This record gives sequence, structure tokens and C-alpha cells, in this order.
Amino acid sequence: MEENRNCVLTKRLQGDDAMVASVVLRSPPTRRKYGMNPLPIPSKTTNGSGASRLLLSRLWICGLAAAFLMSRAGAQEDPLNKVHVQPPGSAAPPAAGAPAGAEAPAATGADAMKVHPGSYIRLNVDMVLIPVTITDPMNRLVTGLEQEDFQVFENNSKQKIVSFAAEDAPVSIGIIFDLSGSMTSKLVRARESILQFIKTANPLDEFFVIGFNDRPELIEDFTSSVEDIQARLATVRSGHRTALLDAIYYGVAKMKDARHERKALLVVSDGGDNRSRYTEGEVRAQVREADVEIYSIGVFDPYAPTPEERTGPQLLDDLSEMTGGRMFRVDNVDDMGDIAEKISTELRNQYVIGYRPKDITRDGKWRKVKVRVNPPPGLPPLTVYARTGYYAPLH
Repeated sequence: MEENRNCVLTKRLQGDDAMVASVVLRSPPTRRKYGMNPLPIPSKTTNGSGASRLLLSRLWICGLAAAFLMSRAGAQEDPLNKVHVQPPGSAAPPAAGAPAGAEAPAATGADAMKVHPGSYIRLNVDMVLIPVTITDPMNRLVTGLEQEDFQVFENNSKQKIVSFAAEDAPVSIGIIFDLSGSMTSKLVRARESILQFIKTANPLDEFFVIGFNDRPELIEDFTSSVEDIQARLATVRSGHRTALLDAIYYGVAKMKDARHERKALLVVSDGGDNRSRYTEGEVRAQVREADVEIYSIGVFDPYAPTPEERTGPQLLDDLSEMTGGRMFRVDNVDDMGDIAEKISTELRNQYVIGYRPKDITRDGKWRKVKVRVNPPPGLPPLTVYARTGYYAPLH
């Protein structure tokens, strides 16, 4: 039995551990490091035999070695899986240079505006921001309006505008490109219009491209490189059916990775959906919840043979309107480039109106929003494009 114990100890202390263990065994003062009370080696055995002394010595070695191995195993645990809770009032201040955690006092002044790598920021904001586009009876953009020219109503209650901007802020834009079989004859013009849209955008804008036929697929992830998108678009081919709803759902979900606060989708399609797994109701619900504008370039067939194709224009128009975007119908494919450039210009010339709701109840309910414009003297009646509402937060 004694020989077997010695054999087990030898196997467990092979390699680098054996070297460390030998140092520990030769340095008795380190035994208390592991919180152990090793068996003492008596100076005299009860029966005086050398075998008993040898047995006790080996038990002492085994106990110390086991403590060492347990401490090694504990050191290898993932520290992210540990939760350290300090008793109330006993939390010590962090050491100099250490990242400030929950126990650190709140930063004030200029330090509060600094963001350190690895830190997290929690925003408690009760302001609603509404991007707004204004056009005249000739469908031309109207710029130069002031804050006093606008009124905002939430659930028919007038709100006080607390912020107003009319600047060319960068936007995160997703392009939803129809690659179904019916787009074959329009593919070249559609590709050119997308490139025209990107080239006239804000240089700080970022883009991703989703192509779809039977299913949506990410063609190019977020990038600001026109060359990268152009190279990827040159490889696409059209064919099969149309999963338009799936592609829009995917595009809205992809916006969770966006860098910019303003977000928009540009849908380029020629018809209705006939392949999606998501229903129209599910996509409408997702679009209502998301803070994403939807613009559409519709290349529709006036003699559409199927019900899906006949209802396609209405679907895109509804989705665009509820988000504050617009749907542009293409009668001549040669006009697609001009329409794409017009949408790009529109995104760069929006007003952004901010207000703090009078109703601060966090009930998760839909709040209807209406933006009105009072034209200055000398201007004709103007049209407002803005999202129709939002869901109040729950927490």
C-alpha cells in the first residue's frame, strides 16, 4: 500500500508541476500559503518502528502536494465567471491605474466626458428624436426652415421641442437588392443606381448590402468603401423567386451592428413577395419597433400577372411611410440613377427634431407622433415625411 501511494504521487507531480512541487516541499514556510495544516512529523513514533515514520512522512508530502495542485487548478479558473460582492460599506477604493468599477465614485466635470477602453456607458435618455423631410408641391426638398416653423404632437398632445438640427450627419445605410429572376433585364441599371447612391452619400456614411431571391444573403458587410461594394456587386447574378419580407427583416436586424445613430434602408425591388418565411404582419411589427427609415425604389410591372406583384407597391409604400421614408416608383429604368441620387440628397438634408415626452410612463405602448410645419410667409403648402410613432420603453 505504501508503494502504491508513492507511485500515485509521482504521476501527479510530473513535468513542470514536479519542479514547482519540489521547491515547495523544500520550503516549509510556504505551506501556510495554501491554508493547510499538514500532519506533523512526530519526533518519536509510538512503536519506534522506521516504517511508521516513513508512512507519516509520505502522508505529509501527499497532503502538501494535494494542496498545491488544488491551488493550481483554482488559479486556472476563468475570472469572468466569478462574482465578487463587497459587504456594504467595506468596499475599498480601486488602486491607482485600475479601471473604475461599480465601487468607484461617479466621475464629474471634464472626466465624465472621457471614455476609457473596456468601459461601458449607460444612457438614461427620455428624448425622442424624429428625422423629418419637407417637400413642396413640386416634390422638391425644402431647406432653411427654423425650429419655430415646426410643431410636434404625441397622442394629440403638443410637445415642446428642445433640440433642432439641420446638418449633414452620417447615416448607417443598408441596401436591400432584389436579385430574383424578374430583375434580370433591370439588373445592370439597378446596380448602377446603387453605386450612384453610394457615391453621392456623406463620405462618413457606412453601408452594407443584402441580396435576395429565394433567401437573403449578406453580400457586403458594413463598409465605407465604394470600391469594395462595386467589386461585390459585379459578381451578383439574378434568378429564382422573391423573399422580399425576409430580406427587409434581415436588414432591420442587421442595423443592431450600426455605428451611427441615424439608420436607413434602401430597398431596390420590382415586385411582391412570393418566397418569405416571415409574414407581412411580423415585418410590419419589427419595422414599427426599429428606429430605421425605409426608402424604396420600385421597378414595378404595370401589368403584374400575380397578386403578390400587384400588392408589392402598396407594401413598400406602407413600410416606407410609417418609418418617415418614401417609395419612388420607376417608370423608366434609365431614371433609376437619378432617383437614387435624389434619395441620397434627401438623407443629407433632413431636419432632426427632439422633444421630451410629457407622458413619461414606461409602459411599452405605442405612441402616435405627428409633425406639422407652418410654412413661412411666401411658401406654398408643404408636405412632411416623418415616422408615425414609437414604442415607449418598458424600463
